[in-house]
Amino acid sequence: MMRVWLILSHKSFLWLLLFVNILGTVYGYDWYKWQLIITEPKYWVFVPDSPTASLFFCFAIIGWLINRNFKLMEALALITLVKYGLWAVVMNILTLLETGSIGWVGWMLVISHFAMAFQAVLYIPFYQFSIGHIILAAIWTLHNDVIDYVFGQMPIYGDLMKYMDQIGYFTFWLSLFCIFIAYFVWKRVTITPS
Repeated sequence: MMRVWLILSHKSFLWLLLFVNILGTVYGYDWYKWQLIITEPKYWVFVPDSPTASLFFCFAIIGWLINRNFKLMEALALITLVKYGLWAVVMNILTLLETGSIGWVGWMLVISHFAMAFQAVLYIPFYQFSIGHIILAAIWTLHNDVIDYVFGQMPIYGDLMKYMDQIGYFTFWLSLFCIFIAYFVWKRVTITPS
């Protein structure tokens, strides 16, 4: 296990991880381009959820590469990568159940979004955020849910749009679950040995 951790924490690996996340972030923003075209500009920042989550992680990685902790970015990355990573996996599986097929693009989204959530958890030992950073990240995350499901800016998912009330309810609880993950990470760091 120690050998794996030495690889994951090595600067060369972090540079590779940053490169992969930058590519995924750019691809993600391009993916949302069509939805942004039909979205009022005041909501633009809230529409591309997954690429914004990976952008937060890019800033966290940059911090680690220069031996700093961009703590708010770390809290935002942990909460939103797990949230939107798991959310997209669930939505694509629901689409598969609803339609019988998601094609290779759907499976690519399942794998890439699961990897988003996995990397956020994998790098828990690096996070140095405080409870204040968690509160700010929680406000961002829950506010985004309100924009998505009260103001109708959620990602458009074809056949699943008829279930938006249920998806909004699921998303709210998924947000709380991810916020509690960040809280428990913070508690783990703040517990002092007796």
